[in-house]
Parts: sequence; C-alpha cells; structure tokens
Amino acid sequence: MKQFAAQETMGQFDIIIIGGGIVGATAACALGKAGVRIAVVEARQPVPVEQQQPDPRVFAITRASEQIFRSLGVWQAIARQGVFAFSDMEVWDARGDGVVHFDCAELGEPYLGHMIEPRIIETALSGRLESDDNITRFCPARFRSVENRDENVTVTLEDGQCLTASLLIAADGVRSPVREALGIRTRSYDYRQSSVVALVKTAEPHLATAWQRFLPGGPLAFLPMQEGWSSIVWTVPTAEAGRIMELDRDTFHEELAGAFAYRLGSIVDSGEREAWPLRRMHAAHYVINRAALIGDAAHAIHPLAGQGVNLGLLDAAALTDVVVAAWQAGRDPGALRVLRRYERWRRGDNLLMMSAMDALNRTFSNARSPLGRVRNLGLSLVNRSGLLRELFMRHAMGLGGELPSLAAVGEEVSSSV
Repeated sequence: MKQFAAQETMGQFDIIIIGGGIVGATAACALGKAGVRIAVVEARQPVPVEQQQPDPRVFAITRASEQIFRSLGVWQAIARQGVFAFSDMEVWDARGDGVVHFDCAELGEPYLGHMIEPRIIETALSGRLESDDNITRFCPARFRSVENRDENVTVTLEDGQCLTASLLIAADGVRSPVREALGIRTRSYDYRQSSVVALVKTAEPHLATAWQRFLPGGPLAFLPMQEGWSSIVWTVPTAEAGRIMELDRDTFHEELAGAFAYRLGSIVDSGEREAWPLRRMHAAHYVINRAALIGDAAHAIHPLAGQGVNLGLLDAAALTDVVVAAWQAGRDPGALRVLRRYERWRRGDNLLMMSAMDALNRTFSNARSPLGRVRNLGLSLVNRSGLLRELFMRHAMGLGGELPSLAAVGEEVSSSV
C-alpha cells in the first residue's frame, strides 16, 4: 500500500473515504477487493495492537458482521489476536420475575456471536489495507474542504494535497465534519444517560453468556470475555455516571455487584473506567450527488443491544454492492440516482432498529408500575415461545432482512473459529 508524502499535491481516485476506523476501513477493503481505486483519509496514525492498552469497550460482533470480515480475508487475523464466542444471552427485569434466555443450540448453531475489542479489528483491517495495491492511505491527515461538483468531488487536505474522485464516502464518526461540510442535516435526541464501561472479573464464571439486567436508570450488561473477564456496560442517568466514575475501586466493585444482584458473585478485579454520553442521531439523508454517509456519520443508536458497529458494517457492505453493480453496468457510481438505492436499502433498516431500541429503553428504564407489568409479561411471553425466541435470536445475529453479498452467511461460517 502506498502512503503519499506531504509534498505530493494531486491524486486521482475512483472513491475517497474520509475516516479509516472500523467502518471506513471495511468499506475500503471491500471496494479495493473489487478493483476500485480508493483513497483513505485518516486522522489517526495506526498503532500496533501490542502497543495499545486493553480497551474497556468491546463489540458484540454478529454472525453477519463476522461473515463480512471472512469475505474480506481478515477474520483469521482477528481471531488470532483474541475473540470470545458467546453461546447464550439472558435478559431480566430488576423489578419483576420476567426473564428470557436465548441459547444458540435452539438454532443448531455453535455460537450467537463474538465479543471483540475494537483495537483488534482495527489492526486486522489496517493490515488488509496495507496489502491492497488499489488502496492509498493518507495518514495522519485531515481534510480542509470539500468541493462537490456535478461530475466529481475534490477533497483538499490540511497540508494542501488535492484528491479527486467520482464519489466521497463519509465514515468520520457521529460528529462527522464531512457531513457538516456537505450541508446534510441531522435529527438528534439526548437520552440524558451515559454508559460506564470497564473490564471486570467476577467470582463466578460467566458461562459464555451475555447477561443484561434492566434497572430503572438503564440496562446493565456483562459481556463475556476471555479468562473469566467481562466487559460491563452500565447505563445510568448522566449525573449518576459522574458519581460512579469517582468511586474508589472497592466501592465501585460493591455497587456494581449489587446492581447486578450478585448474579456472577462479587467483583474481584477491574480495569480503568470510561463514561460515554448517549445520544440518538439520524441524518436526514444518507446520500447527495457524489457523496454517501456510512456508520456513525449516518446514525447513532442506543447501545442496549450492541448493534451500532454492526449496522455500520452492513452500511459499508451494502454501499459496496450498489457501487460495484453500477461500475460493472457502466453507470456512474457517484450519481444520485445510483446512490439512492443504498439509502433506500439501509435507512429504513437502521431507522427500524433505532426505533426498537428507543422503545425498549423507554419501556425498561422506567419505574412506573403499569409498565413493569407489561415488561414482565412481554419477557415471559418471549421466553415461552420458541418461535419468538428464534426471531429475536436471528435478528440479534444480524441474519434478518436483506443482507449484502459480503454478509450472506454460508455453510463455512457454522464451523468454529
């Protein structure tokens, strides 16, 4: 892979991707594999995974996302660095007896998904970018301006380099400077909640199960990791998150174990804590002429089901299908009439998932007793119905709806890592 030096002033590509994180790098790898000439503009210099600290956040990677990584040839590199396959999920309400348990064996599958640290995925994708001659990375680099014309788009970097292409893809996160420069509006909502995340070790084994307890302030999840560790996502009102962040280690351990009803015993160890404020955001449009948004640049979702990065990966794979199909048919892949197919495909699916997460959050993060009866009745109903459990599991595994070609799960994915 070439990395242009600062003195080079001009570059002609098929597609420019701004943002080289997980979703942007996935899009670059997918398009590069199809023979498209890609420029990736990334502000952060890659750091070898062994030089990074363990990340308190983990991603619950669905089977569909796993298949995307397999299709791109990066899954083995990810698996070598460390993944944890989870087989079960259990969800229950702190204010009642409603509980639902999901087991991969009901679908005849070896696991439901994998827990993976973001840094491991980023490192594997970075290696794939470096090995593809169709991909050029400008890194570290930031864009200064975007000029969007009828026939092409030009990106000027802060160091003066100019890149021109048929299509610009914004994958630069929820605050997306590219989205702002393109004039695409957003609709957002402040949940007034924050998620406290940390790696913790429990006295009792987690049994390869993703656990989630709904509390009045928000859900508390224990996501299973290697060697008895779990990544916790403790969603609480933002003011409460500030208090939790200030607790000494022993008090934090005791409060966390109590909030989880000692389901996995006491907390015997923990790492650094981080707090992330939660907002819902949805772009009014995913596409304009010569530009498309993917991942967090297009949408931000409540984390209670861990679907954020998985939705972004499906965005990247769906946009690849649309762009490559247009190229092969001799059509302009940056034309608005072409890009609207991607928007129709992904915007509805993402909005449905966002609305479902909002409804769950409002229903479960609520102390009103009538809602409590509805919650517990709903959980019990799902738990008693094999059909409903299967429906929920398939969506949790990312196997619902129209899947892009890179995400279509084949027989080989049913094998173990």
